[in-house]
Amino acid sequence: MSVDTLEGLVLAHLGQGIAVEHEGDIILCQPLRKLDTVTVGDRVMWSLVAPEQGRIESILPRRSLLTRPSRNDKIRPVAANIDTVYVVFAVEPYCDFLLLDQYLAICENRNFNAALILNKTDLPIAPDIEAELATYVNCGYALYRVSANNPETLGELKQAMRGQVNIFTGQSGVGKSSLTNAIIPDKQLKTNTVSATTKHGRHTTTAATLYHLPEGGDLIDTPGVAIFGLADISPAQLAQGYREFSPYLGKCQFNDCSHNLDKGCEIRAAVERDDISSLRYLRFLKLHEKM
Repeated sequence: MSVDTLEGLVLAHLGQGIAVEHEGDIILCQPLRKLDTVTVGDRVMWSLVAPEQGRIESILPRRSLLTRPSRNDKIRPVAANIDTVYVVFAVEPYCDFLLLDQYLAICENRNFNAALILNKTDLPIAPDIEAELATYVNCGYALYRVSANNPETLGELKQAMRGQVNIFTGQSGVGKSSLTNAIIPDKQLKTNTVSATTKHGRHTTTAATLYHLPEGGDLIDTPGVAIFGLADISPAQLAQGYREFSPYLGKCQFNDCSHNLDKGCEIRAAVERDDISSLRYLRFLKLHEKM
């Protein structure tokens, strides 16, 4: 027996169900048991099984998948079909450039486009931080200077997010929530609309939720989700995650060069010539050690 299927977009997980959007309507769906884990941002084929109740029949091919480690060494999907990961940071609590490098290295390895958002630009920025920011810009990363409290600073960022599926990440306290609320002014209203899908108050959204942006494009909000761990990348991949290393990779004297104290290391030679930032290089060694 053939089933009439429709294409939909996964907005959120609601308790045991999944909120799927189709032509502006939101339907609560259950996935077929044989399916892989359905995640926010997935495009799916679904069928109506009862009034306002659907079943997800299949997941359409993903162009990208963001995952995180979970219990029992399993990997859990966090969000699918992301175009750009924005790493949010701020001068307060402090600029954690080590964490920022870690996020960027993982984005490079997973083929996510990555960009930087410096929030709280109403606070003074020290010259040494400006020097670090220049290093990232020289590596080709877009940098957006914003203040979640000042809508006038958000124009360029909103323009960049148009027509894209975007996600914010960064350490706690940098203002990701304030920034999300500034970019999606009716966020609470939209969250309530998704939750009302089930007609039951007990179903609230958990973890990631996809929101449509007023200017076009989408933002996947992942509050409190610890992602971008180093667990699933190798030391060689970590080196590939530093864009400025790429002209020198494969040119060291030894194939298994750790780019630390090894003889004939081209990356260390580039650092000594000031072709690579010594601070970024020291953070690479720290992450290497952490692995």
